[in-house]
Amino acid sequence: MTLTGNLLIGQQSVAGERQSVHGINPATNQTLEPAYAGASTEQVEQACALAWAAQDAYRETSLAARAEFLECIASHIEQLGDELIERAHAETGLPHARLQGERGRTCQQLRLFARTVRAGEWLDVRVDTAHPQRQPLPRSDLRQRQIALGPVAVFGASNFPLAFSVAGGDTASALAAGCPVIVKAHSAHPGTSELVGRAVARAIKDCALPEGVFSLLFDSGYQVGIALVSDWRIKAAGFTGSRTGGLALMQAAQARLEPIPVYAEMSSINPVLLFPAALHNRAQALAEGFVASLTLGAGQFCTNPGLLVAQKGPALDAFLRAVTELIPHSTAQTMLTPGIFSAYAAGVTALQDNPRARTVAAGQSGAGPNRCQAHVFITDAVDFLADHRLHAETFGAASLVVQCSNNEEIRQVCEHLEGQLTATLHVDDADLALARTLLPSLERKAGRLLVNGWPTGVEVCDAMVHGGPYPATSDARTTSVGTAAIQRFLRPVCYQDFPDKLLPTALQKTNPLHLHRLLDGQREDASHGE
Repeated sequence: MTLTGNLLIGQQSVAGERQSVHGINPATNQTLEPAYAGASTEQVEQACALAWAAQDAYRETSLAARAEFLECIASHIEQLGDELIERAHAETGLPHARLQGERGRTCQQLRLFARTVRAGEWLDVRVDTAHPQRQPLPRSDLRQRQIALGPVAVFGASNFPLAFSVAGGDTASALAAGCPVIVKAHSAHPGTSELVGRAVARAIKDCALPEGVFSLLFDSGYQVGIALVSDWRIKAAGFTGSRTGGLALMQAAQARLEPIPVYAEMSSINPVLLFPAALHNRAQALAEGFVASLTLGAGQFCTNPGLLVAQKGPALDAFLRAVTELIPHSTAQTMLTPGIFSAYAAGVTALQDNPRARTVAAGQSGAGPNRCQAHVFITDAVDFLADHRLHAETFGAASLVVQCSNNEEIRQVCEHLEGQLTATLHVDDADLALARTLLPSLERKAGRLLVNGWPTGVEVCDAMVHGGPYPATSDARTTSVGTAAIQRFLRPVCYQDFPDKLLPTALQKTNPLHLHRLLDGQREDASHGE
């Protein structure tokens, strides 16, 4: 397939009118063709107008038709074959095997949302039938369902060119909810974005859906993103990226005459607590697991273990000795973009220059450009609590060990953490009583708690929570991974005293969609009506 460098506004492939961006091969710093010109204000408005025109028809598509559409997107992405993997590899430096796995995850979550849509439980239908004889006042017939918010702006992420990008989790969950989507592609992988965007556009055509259900825009800066969240037709936004970028979008969204939610995933250092018995019994294994998790993908995961907390003593000393032996064998890996590499280098330098931190070990430096050299630092709990700079995320394979004098210092460290995506506990049976005392604090701080694992794996399933208190995300009540992500793009509507023929299908008395509705406070048999 020949890349065009064009925007996709509905079904139209058109040239942008603003400054262009190019993909860059981070392993060589080579500029990749073609150029992708940014969308003009008029082109952003055109995409928003098409999305607005499509919303009413799209949100009332049948559950089967919408599920088939999501499955059709997955099939078209798979049909791109090796071309997609090769372009993504050239634009990100990520290994082929990692990208093939990410493509599988992307298609899996599209199909998972198709299953979710078909089941219809997300409609959360609640029916309270009329009680005209009730005293002292009669009760009306009341019926509630969830409907789509409206058009959604989605911002592609730098670190997942497929799974958190054009057809990634935010797009899949918004489309599943019945919302048209306008994607602002990440400038780090425009060619990959075009390929996937064209797969989505083909699925829309195959499924005979309104063209405004999907558009794909490019930009060299922030103008398109701010224009999208400022447009009155956009009703929500999904974002994965830096705290600076997320806050800018949130401020623009709140400055509107009608403020809208921005579901932003921004910053997390993902604390790992090494409890005494676990550390004493398996220091070597913990060190091996930590180094593997830290250096996976050059540490470019939002769930990378950026902070370790443990009590001082011989067990921690043994763990640190093992880390010191392992880290120097870690090869330097290519980071996603020159900008990400520069930010990582600056974060490492800040820790090296901080008198409250000292280096434990460093990995191999590597010979090529944009290579991530792994680093592990250490500090004392007193210094960590006194210096908020030590709480900052360094996006990449860098981690800080906080050594504590006693359990009270461990508790204080936990209490002073910002909001996190994850918190991990490594425990043996003798640690359970102490771990239990810290659980309330960790539950308040993180969206996902792990025991005896490492946080860098995020399963796409019904029970997953990929969210957490600020600044991990902008709204701790939500998740961006898993089927509950659909709830971000829905709102409830109640229908009072409607004749049955005027009711939406999901609310009709015969229960034609065979949903497990809540009927007068009892769960209704899906095979029966009222």
